[in-house]
Amino acid sequence: MSEPSDGAAPDGDSVSSLPGMRRFGALFGAVVAPTSFVTGLMYYFGLNQAWWFYAYFGVDSTLLGLGTTDYLVISVDSLFVPMVITAAAGLAAFWGHDLLRARLAAGARPQVLRVLMPALGGIGALLALGGFWTVLDNAFFLNRYLAAAPLSLAIGVVLLAYTLQLRRTLPVGALRPNRPTQPPPPDSGNSSDGQSDAEPRPAAPSPPAGRIAGRPEWAAIAEWAVVFLLIGLSLIWAATDYAASVGRARAQQLVARLSTSTTAILRSERSLGIAAPGVREIRCRNAKSAYPYRYEGLVLVIQSANQYVLLPQSWTPDTGVALVIPRTDSVRLEFVPYAARGSLGGSTC
Repeated sequence: MSEPSDGAAPDGDSVSSLPGMRRFGALFGAVVAPTSFVTGLMYYFGLNQAWWFYAYFGVDSTLLGLGTTDYLVISVDSLFVPMVITAAAGLAAFWGHDLLRARLAAGARPQVLRVLMPALGGIGALLALGGFWTVLDNAFFLNRYLAAAPLSLAIGVVLLAYTLQLRRTLPVGALRPNRPTQPPPPDSGNSSDGQSDAEPRPAAPSPPAGRIAGRPEWAAIAEWAVVFLLIGLSLIWAATDYAASVGRARAQQLVARLSTSTTAILRSERSLGIAAPGVREIRCRNAKSAYPYRYEGLVLVIQSANQYVLLPQSWTPDTGVALVIPRTDSVRLEFVPYAARGSLGGSTC
């Protein structure tokens, strides 16, 4: 396959020829099953969001016995927005790459790349440096904004890798300014080797685009492994921050709806000694009642692992307490919608 000239775009096969990346992808797929990898990530993000959600109320989520299915369902809430943004950014990157190839094919390589490559490399270096600096210094200003530090690192590494790969796909001298061709000397005659100086000499073969002479395959695989590791860890870091933010936001939304939520009436065989603000303990007059103690002013958050997590309807971060009640035959829950809350009786059961 002939090498492209300075004014033409590199051949499509040479541009997309990334044997190191393909080899790394094959090795990664052979070691880590895609389904198991995705399931593990969803479990991790669901666990993280659940922890921050219940930590807002002062409850340790590990006491609730949430299972794998619970964490997988919860993770959808925290992964939906990051996945949409990542997919949209990837699509924009592919379209941008196609537009760049179209410009190169139109013969604008030296003019475009002499400006584009230094700009991409400089921006990528600054973003990657900012992300790395945040890892070393937690007080760096990027930590003040949600997911700014990990996204800075990920985008910086992507830009640097793309710039380097774009440079490798170009033949030698592609970025040099075109120089006028010198005409042959007027006394051109037969040279000492028997060939006329006026006849063009065959050009020396240049190394294929995208290849580095003498570079072993393991080096290319290791390079792509490091690139994907940095990008992957950065995206996991960003999604972790977002999952924590979603967990806290969902808890705040629940608190804002407490006053209009369905009331949970907790009945018990014996006094539970609940003295939370806004919760009333009522002793039934009927001595033969199976559940003589009734507690009003509660909202059920979740029932898991034979435990009820309840909040007072007047719960606040400063004065509120969360209740974790074992689910046994000695307690019973009744639910009253907000519209029917006025029908709650007094001390009769």
